[in-house]
Amino acid sequence: MLQKFQNHISANFPFLQGRKLLLATSGGIDSMVLLHLCQQSGLDVRAAHCNFQLRGEESDADEAFVKSECEKLGVLLFVAHFDTKKFSEEHKLSIQVTARTLRYDWFQTLLINNDYDYILTAHHLDDSLETFLINFTRASGLDGLTGIPKQNGYIIRPLLAFSRNEIEDFAHKNNIKWREDSSNASDKYLRNKLRHDVIPILKELNPSLLSSFESTISNLQQAQTMVDDASRIVYRKVVSDINFQKRINLPELMQLPNYQAYLYQWLEPFGFSDWPSVNELVHAQSGKQIHSQKHTLLKDREELIVFERKVQETESFLIEKDQKDVKFPLKLSFCNVDDISVQTTNTIFVDQEKLQFPLQIRKWEEGDFLYPFGMTGKKKLGKFFKDEKFSLIDKSEAWLLCSDNQIVWVIGKRQDDRFKVTQQTTQILQIQLQE
Repeated sequence: MLQKFQNHISANFPFLQGRKLLLATSGGIDSMVLLHLCQQSGLDVRAAHCNFQLRGEESDADEAFVKSECEKLGVLLFVAHFDTKKFSEEHKLSIQVTARTLRYDWFQTLLINNDYDYILTAHHLDDSLETFLINFTRASGLDGLTGIPKQNGYIIRPLLAFSRNEIEDFAHKNNIKWREDSSNASDKYLRNKLRHDVIPILKELNPSLLSSFESTISNLQQAQTMVDDASRIVYRKVVSDINFQKRINLPELMQLPNYQAYLYQWLEPFGFSDWPSVNELVHAQSGKQIHSQKHTLLKDREELIVFERKVQETESFLIEKDQKDVKFPLKLSFCNVDDISVQTTNTIFVDQEKLQFPLQIRKWEEGDFLYPFGMTGKKKLGKFFKDEKFSLIDKSEAWLLCSDNQIVWVIGKRQDDRFKVTQQTTQILQIQLQE
């Protein structure tokens, strides 16, 4: 196995040589075998062990074992202790998701703080088969059936070409010690049920199951590549990226007979998974929306708009008379000038004597109105937004500059006519929105 491992590294991960590597080391057979293989192959590796404090004395014994083995091998070891149950309860996550989140967040911190290059994990071919079957039992798309990736950014999985049997044989022949996790014997988790009950039957039916699985995964990965290529081509025709929003043109999209497949490709990375609701939104009235954990998908006229969910700002921000600039929530500058230069949507000129300080920056409210610059009469702000074709997102993100609760400026859009400079003006204040 050592020679096969070295050939595998040379063929698929030659860039690992000479790099500083961090190996996720649980103390189980997979990570201990990978640690020995890396050392014997001359890779510059150090270990990282997570004590999730989920199994009491057993967890502490795992930590002590990893420390002892790393000392024997002369490998630098990092250890972190997590109150996994507390974090799980506070964030309403499963124990498995919590442990994965804590683990990889800590690994990333180690990489950044120590200027390491890559994280190695000991996932192997049987793990990839289990992941395939787990996703198969769920409503997964094609990308969920392509197995565990060999590389995901800075995370490398060099044992995916090896079976559990190969790893066990190498451990026995080389007298490698490891710790058994008692939770692996429990059928509480779906992965363990598949490992203990389903996969042995599949291997009995097909002794070459893992080899067949590798071929299947290779075919599916190639199919996924073609899907990704087609998705990118259609994306350029149908989707616009504007102000950190993705705007999907529905008339263009729905000319395609398989438009749902493209929606899946584009929306799944943002955490959307309720596909019946997504499909209903396509035909829903404007204003309807659904949410993932971090994003919103909004139907707005003939578009679907994806944007990051934000807490609605309810507070206001005051500007004193002698203040020359504002840094938050927008960057504004204030200065007195002798005359008016070109007025743009980002620069206005007002009669300072008409202002009552402190000025206020706030969000719009029902009942707000303005006298649009260059027009006669007032207009409700909601009507102004509609006439200017503001989307629901544009309206939620609009800021107002106000004097005594009268709108001076819909910032970056339109000045109020009541505060404009006239022939009687003696103090001209220039207000500019900085990009």
